[in-house]
Amino acid sequence: PEVTEKLEKVVMIWIKQIRQVLVESEQMRREADDIGPSAELEHWKARMSSFNSLLDEIKSSRVKKIISILQAARSKTLKQWKELDGNITIAANEAKDNVRYLYTLDKFFGPLAKASPVTMMEHVPSLMNTVCMIYCTSPYYNTSERMTSLLLKITNQMINTCKMYLCEG
Repeated sequence: PEVTEKLEKVVMIWIKQIRQVLVESEQMRREADDIGPSAELEHWKARMSSFNSLLDEIKSSRVKKIISILQAARSKTLKQWKELDGNITIAANEAKDNVRYLYTLDKFFGPLAKASPVTMMEHVPSLMNTVCMIYCTSPYYNTSERMTSLLLKITNQMINTCKMYLCEG
């Protein structure tokens, strides 16, 4: 019972820390008003990396040993642990999926940032088709909030590119 109690305390600390990570990941991001679409990809890459690290830690032999000891002791903390483990897996899958879909836009970010307005406009139909494909097929990225944020960033990039073009000319 003593060992079980100590291990339960350790797991409760982990649960608290993991909950904090999940809460922070769901909070609104504060971004500059003129930020471009590559920042969206970078955000999801960072989120994927952090959740994958967390999953690696959860799957480590040390953590597995502690969880199996608590399972043998029929600990009540395991219900919370399993729920959080599932939530972390969902968050990691979401980030991985969003990175995969946003990478399909990556080829447009260069032309969007460096081209003349005329050249940039040649890329817009393909870009919008790709955005539409993401909206129609992504299980996580197809919300109005995510699409609005992405389209706003694409628009910001187009405006910034046009401003730079006008200032050079």
